Amino acid sequence: MLNSTYKHLSHFSLAIMLALSCTFLQAKDTVTTTEPVSITNAWVRPTNPGQEVGAAYMTFTSKQDLTLTSIESDVTNSVEIHNMTMENGVMKMRMMENLPLKAGKPYKLAPGGFHLMLFDLKKPLTAGEQVRFVLHFKSSMESNLKSQAGKKKNVTEFKQTFTVTVKPQP
Repeated sequence: MLNSTYKHLSHFSLAIMLALSCTFLQAKDTVTTTEPVSITNAWVRPTNPGQEVGAAYMTFTSKQDLTLTSIESDVTNSVEIHNMTMENGVMKMRMMENLPLKAGKPYKLAPGGFHLMLFDLKKPLTAGEQVRFVLHFKSSMESNLKSQAGKKKNVTEFKQTFTVTVKPQP
């Protein structure tokens, strides 16, 4: 009798451990980041020796309306947001002062469209190397507090750091 009870307890314990493991695995797949902006599909294009300009691509999805105002990187002192468009059969690239992000809307930075330009590289970027970026954001919300000028805006500035691998176009 005691042996039978022990077997049932062992099976019961095993069933509980399996159930908890499955719950943990499901929870792991749905973990939400505490960062305000999710960054996915990030990559930096490798460069050739002597090439002083590089490019980085990724997809941003913000939890709130934000504006990307500037970018820093450990491989250069100059990172700009650029957009490429086709006008009358000619590809044109323009620097943007900032990139507004709407809550929940993915913004894809990809070859031929929005991207980050890395100017005056400190050294060539080789496949497998890691590049660190610091993104600077601003959020502004109007408050109903009355001031002499009318509505008042509360501006919050913050930064988010992440690392990207240099690799050929996926």
